[in-house]
Amino acid sequence: MQTKDISQELTAVIEALIKEGKEPTVALVKSRLTTKVPIPAIIATIKSWKSTQRVPKVQVKTLSDKERIEQLEKQVAELAHRLAILETKATTQETDD
Repeated sequence: MQTKDISQELTAVIEALIKEGKEPTVALVKSRLTTKVPIPAIIATIKSWKSTQRVPKVQVKTLSDKERIEQLEKQVAELAHRLAILETKATTQETDD
């Protein structure tokens, strides 16, 4: 698993919000990020910004293509299983009616 430094993106988002006259909040920052960032990391970043006007180095884990495909395949298999269960329940209810 690789990591990606997103400190610059966080800095840009916070500075843009301040330039617009808005208070950086978790919701506003999260909505403007292009990278998925855990909420605790956003909270720590905003606290740091408010006290020191600096964003600490923030790194997030990134998945390789292989890892992403494996996760997606697992998710599809789980959803297919759930769908089969629902279809069975629906069919059973139709015959009971």
